[in-house]
Amino acid sequence: MDSGQFTAEPSSNDTAGHDFDVIIAGCGPTGAMLAAELRLHKVRVLVLEKDTEPVSFVRIVALHMRSIELMAMRGLLDRLLRHGRRRPVGGLFATIPAPAPAGLDSAYAYLLGIPQPVVVRLLEEHAVALGARVRRGVPVAGFEQDDEGVTVELADGERLRARYLVGCDGGRSTVRKVLGVGFPGEPSRNETLMGEMEVGVPQEEIAAGVARVRATEQRFWLRPFGAGVYSVVVPAAGVGDRAEPPTLDDFRQQLRAVAGTDFGVHSPRWLSRFGDATRLAEHYRVGRVLLAGDAAHIHPPTGGQGLNLGLQDAFNLGWKLAARIRGRTPESLLDTYQGERRPVAADVLDNTRAQTELHSAEPGPRAVRRLLTELMDIDEVNRRLTEKITAIGIRYDFGEGPDLVGRRLPDIEVAQGRLYGLLHRGRGLLLDRTGRLTPGGWSDRVDHLADPTAALDVPCVLLRPDGHVAWIGDDRQDLERHLSRWFGEPTG
Repeated sequence: MDSGQFTAEPSSNDTAGHDFDVIIAGCGPTGAMLAAELRLHKVRVLVLEKDTEPVSFVRIVALHMRSIELMAMRGLLDRLLRHGRRRPVGGLFATIPAPAPAGLDSAYAYLLGIPQPVVVRLLEEHAVALGARVRRGVPVAGFEQDDEGVTVELADGERLRARYLVGCDGGRSTVRKVLGVGFPGEPSRNETLMGEMEVGVPQEEIAAGVARVRATEQRFWLRPFGAGVYSVVVPAAGVGDRAEPPTLDDFRQQLRAVAGTDFGVHSPRWLSRFGDATRLAEHYRVGRVLLAGDAAHIHPPTGGQGLNLGLQDAFNLGWKLAARIRGRTPESLLDTYQGERRPVAADVLDNTRAQTELHSAEPGPRAVRRLLTELMDIDEVNRRLTEKITAIGIRYDFGEGPDLVGRRLPDIEVAQGRLYGLLHRGRGLLLDRTGRLTPGGWSDRVDHLADPTAALDVPCVLLRPDGHVAWIGDDRQDLERHLSRWFGEPTG
């Protein structure tokens, strides 16, 4: 999609001849979501995507509870629900068959299975509708930054000027490489083949074969996908070049090696491979260049956290970068992006490492898996791991304060319906049960709801645009201090 003529208004303090405020490399889910978040604040955005067309294969992904909450915050959830399928939250950690914990603290306690191309398309359409421009078939070749901005060079030699550049261009990120940011971690030790194809044997034979193999090999399944099509996952023979897609013969060979039959697979829709490489960027920001999504972190797909982690990066970064561009906050606000999101990614990398080990067919990991299966019967263990995978247990470190500070606020009931309906514009929110406090000089970027009936057990909360609690209390002077910390100086 090329969004055509760009008509967003110029930044009010643009004196350096910038073509855009932000250029985003990559129009996957992270890049599209970030573009939309920036446009909520009237930031001039250009998204550059190297592929000329969106991917054609249909890979089903799962939106976890926290990502579903974020979609609800921006009024996008109903659109996604029309294309997805709700699934129970149980059995997320290493596919250990545990039920969902009772009473999860979310109004959206389910997974949403949805084709990844649909997610990207809907987010891109949302960003374009808000005024972002998307150019396809235009890869970033290089860039140079200075104190005033970034000059981005495209593969055809065109040069564009922006205040900031954000690399959302995947695990092989050109932006990260040109920036010279280290990407330490472990290379792939194992690869897995994944695809969708038709089969030539009865469903009963498939079910029996899958049950037999999965008793010792967790990286294996054939799952019906409708109309005789199956999603097929099988260990690869070794580690190959991920740029080279596997063939149908590769699948047949590995299915016979692992299951003793190839199930008569034929007529593939798409074929791919993925490895268990695990890497984390040393820095998420160097000057005016930032990284988000797979450009900042890669890990095995165990637990289905990758796309969700990138979306949540975009939500954390968007409002901060916009505030900085509009000149309302100090430079240090951008540093909180790395300070908050890099530890979250490090935790995801660790839990995927653990889950990957539990998929091993070796006696030791199998023994640990049996033990953890028993422990998952304990509700607190099951809940902790579920909250970790679904990201509703995240608490950013905002310093000393009540436990709720730094956590996300669930979609509670308020006088006007549900809380998240008040966050569609991507602004902060002061939810006041005392009737005495207002945002005052910050009302141009922080909304206000005086509601003594709100389902809270604290007097007032200040929410950031990403739904995390920035402050709790009832003291005006303390509130203003926290308003300044997160939203800059007051107007007037």
